[in-house]
Amino acid sequence: MLSLGESSTVEFKRCGNGFEADTYETVCSFSNRFGGTILCGVQDDGTVIGLPDSNTTSMVRNFITVLSNPNLFQPTLALDPEVIFYKGKTIIAIHVPVSAEVHSYKHVVYDRVGDCDIRSVSTSNLADMYIRKRNVFTEQKIYEYVGLEDLRPDLISLCRKRAVNKRSDHPWKNLDDLELLKSARLYAKDYETGKQGLNLAAVLLLGRDEVIGSICPAYKTDAILRKYNVDRYDDRETISTNLIDSYDRLIAFSHKHLWDKFCLENDQTISLRDIIVREMVSNILIHREYSSTFVARFVIENTHMYTENACRATRQEQLTPENLVPVSKNPIIASFFSTIGNADELGSGTRNLFKYSKLYSGKCPTMMEDDIFKLDVPLDDSYSYAIGRQGGSFVGEKAPAYLTSNQRKIVAAMASDGSVTAARLSEIVGISTRKVEENIRTLRESGIIRREGSNKSGRWVVL
Repeated sequence: MLSLGESSTVEFKRCGNGFEADTYETVCSFSNRFGGTILCGVQDDGTVIGLPDSNTTSMVRNFITVLSNPNLFQPTLALDPEVIFYKGKTIIAIHVPVSAEVHSYKHVVYDRVGDCDIRSVSTSNLADMYIRKRNVFTEQKIYEYVGLEDLRPDLISLCRKRAVNKRSDHPWKNLDDLELLKSARLYAKDYETGKQGLNLAAVLLLGRDEVIGSICPAYKTDAILRKYNVDRYDDRETISTNLIDSYDRLIAFSHKHLWDKFCLENDQTISLRDIIVREMVSNILIHREYSSTFVARFVIENTHMYTENACRATRQEQLTPENLVPVSKNPIIASFFSTIGNADELGSGTRNLFKYSKLYSGKCPTMMEDDIFKLDVPLDDSYSYAIGRQGGSFVGEKAPAYLTSNQRKIVAAMASDGSVTAARLSEIVGISTRKVEENIRTLRESGIIRREGSNKSGRWVVL
């Protein structure tokens, strides 16, 4: 902790004159965020100065007294500070767990943002905090007065068809609409209140637009293109319909404005763009906190594209394949999307995102989990997944492993000399002219190369 420094979950305090107000503010902010550890007797730079041994007992006693005083902490807290002897000096370590409630100190609610304790005064910040503290999923809320007539039967039929297309013996094939909804946990019973009926997940997935607008008036997703008019936008689509149509419309928006690039995988041609956008779109729709008024966004710019959505965060940090612990924010919606083929299993989609983003732009995405979840994917229209580009020149050894060795040599030769002939390629690669032509055909069908001009006087272009 000393070497890593202060963070969203670590704080250093000198405490030369005992515990002061800022220590209790940090206790409050840690409780309201994701918990953390306060090391007392340590300077901001991590230097241990220690505390007087004669003071530690009274400091701990006073600390516990303040936390248990309802006039200072509301609700009160019960923590057990730990006295630590480190390299001949005394430190008090305060381990603060995340609380199930929202706490205030001297009638002020504090939140942890980075390594700072921030006063939460705005209604939206406080609302986000209460959302984070909930122990129930918003999608499970039952609406007794929503009936089958408030859902779109054509969408139910469409989703049944997609589930059967994905798996021919899927049980939805022979279920009527109500049985399908029950099977998908969209029609359920709340065993705490006794209410029974369609839940919020059913309304969001399959509801009529006017029903969705009545139950979630702030719900919408902005799709924005901002490449030339960076102060405003070049194209924009505001989507406030069901999640099935929202998914399709967001995918269509990406097709309209993003370059498509392909690669060969297990002898199959796959679209890198579609894999990446599919994960981004499913993430913004599945793992979103629908009780929040924050407007979700899918934005495409010159150097990157990103999504932002309200999130009931379980931690505050940048996510990577190494530290990823999959937690579904809306398990019913996630399961439904997976069943109809709109999303991968939890966790696998994220790993694919990192894998294929590197092929699409040569760079890795970034994912930041917080009250507002942000997923950022780099873009580089000049980058070729088939052969890397550095400083405007192609580098053959950067060709990735899904191309065969012979194909990499052919692409590198074409990048160096667009007028190279099949006979010359046969000499360079060391295979027959017929084999060269077969590989060229595969590369052309995969979108890796194209021919400009006639067969005799034209040139090869590496895309």
